[in-house]
Amino acid sequence: QVQLVESGGGLVQPGGSLRLSCAASGRIFSINAMGWYRQAPGKQRELVARVSSVGTTTYADFVKGRFTLSRDNAKTTVYLQMNSLKPEDTAVYYCNVEAGVARYWGQGTQVTVSS
Repeated sequence: QVQLVESGGGLVQPGGSLRLSCAASGRIFSINAMGWYRQAPGKQRELVARVSSVGTTTYADFVKGRFTLSRDNAKTTVYLQMNSLKPEDTAVYYCNVEAGVARYWGQGTQVTVSS
């Protein structure tokens, strides 16, 4: 089992910034990738950014140039720095870990971009 603890999120004005964090514990040796997904009301959950165990990072087209995914040296915590936020970025953001054939999800953190 892998446990995830998310932090960050909140209300920000358009053009503002937020930083999300996700710390993994438990069977961390089995982690293949970590990242963030988001789900807006009435929409499907979608990938925001993901980093593999070897450091390959993938971004959704809609966040390229605005969001940056990073991780600590232990590869157990990932950070999503979100800049130039737009109202359409409003969603619940979920941390995700791929460990072997299993996938683990955080509880989700609300990000609201509004003036």
